[in-house]
Amino acid sequence: MIQISLISPSAKADSLAYQLAYAAQAVTAVRAGSALPQALSQIFARTDAPPPARGAIQDLSYRTMRRLGLADALLALLANKPPQPEVLHGLLACALALLADEEEAGYDSFTVVDQAVEAAALSPDMSFAKGVVNAILRRFLRERATLMPQATKTPPGTWNYPTWWIDRLKAAYPEDWQRILHAGNQAPPLTLRVNRRQATVEQYLATLAAAGMAGRQVGPYAVRLAKAVPVQQIPGFAAGMVSVQDAAAQLAAPLLDVADGMRVLDACAAPGGKTGHLLELADLDLLALDHDPRRLGRIDDNLQRLNLQARLTAGDARQGAGSGGWWDGQGFDRILADVPCTASGIVRRHPDIRWLRRKTDTAQLATLSAQILDNLWQMLRPDGKLLLVTCSLWPQESEQQATAFAQKNNAIRLPAPGQLLPTASAETDHDGLFYALFQKTGA
Repeated sequence: MIQISLISPSAKADSLAYQLAYAAQAVTAVRAGSALPQALSQIFARTDAPPPARGAIQDLSYRTMRRLGLADALLALLANKPPQPEVLHGLLACALALLADEEEAGYDSFTVVDQAVEAAALSPDMSFAKGVVNAILRRFLRERATLMPQATKTPPGTWNYPTWWIDRLKAAYPEDWQRILHAGNQAPPLTLRVNRRQATVEQYLATLAAAGMAGRQVGPYAVRLAKAVPVQQIPGFAAGMVSVQDAAAQLAAPLLDVADGMRVLDACAAPGGKTGHLLELADLDLLALDHDPRRLGRIDDNLQRLNLQARLTAGDARQGAGSGGWWDGQGFDRILADVPCTASGIVRRHPDIRWLRRKTDTAQLATLSAQILDNLWQMLRPDGKLLLVTCSLWPQESEQQATAFAQKNNAIRLPAPGQLLPTASAETDHDGLFYALFQKTGA
């Protein structure tokens, strides 16, 4: 649980100062090891911020994560030592992220400085530091022309990723590493999956047009909205006509080639996006497994909205093939193994990941995933298919994992997309996922 400091009750929720004060706390929580969504959730649970203010706080927090390398490089030039307390450091990072991209951020520079000073005044942890905030930010405005080139001399200042992350991308993708880094720094689009049980893509596009909203098809069931809106405003969302899911993630369910009556396991299933897609494609006997019982509630919520059903079970995907455990001993026709990974391919949606991950995480998670795959393979019927999915860009978690698994288990490898690199263009726009499809030889 992170420590949340409530700001002055006199603060106006629609002010940039209010939003900066709470965004600073979210950024501070990430530096302390918390995932950004969890940090924001805890902040919102303790405040009475209305939805527009929550959206603005979230936007400021995510924007700062995408510019944290530059903000920290600038602070190193502007301050003799890291500002204390940490939340003051967070506030200055948020303000500098706005000032460094003034045109994109949409705020006048002097407004940002004024509101950052006011944010310090509103916070019990920073009220003493109004002068420090004012001095540092005004110095940046005066010396921007010389400070920006200095700050971007280092890889983190230029690309807004840790140096080890940049070096690893260079080694894995020598021709594409810059494009990958750039794509990860863009705000993601809002992509929807049309529920084929309720509508075709063409019919849903007509529904959007009738609501005065623009969108275009970017996959067999995928529609990308021209402008992101809260889910409550998406036509047909509440009724289960569409779900929010990246275009790359929508490839999983069709690759398994499911048919009515099949017995299917969705391992590591939460939050249930791929579970729902599988059930939209066929009438299945589907078991959705997740290690965390609390996460099963999210799967259930998604399925209820879609008016679909599955059996939900809490269990460890590394276990269950022996006596006891969660598996009943009956083989599965299809297994979806969306295994744990570093999530390096979805940093545009989760920009905090780059700052939370350690260089050693890749090997540890690859070992865990290998244990899961070997265990699940025992549960697959002869001639059945298993789909390995990761949202990682690191070969150790993707292609190397798939190759080692096929050799160890004498698995037949079927055609699948392999490594998808993240893209952010008008033609293609999706996250960086990896797919490998295997078939077990007949008995």
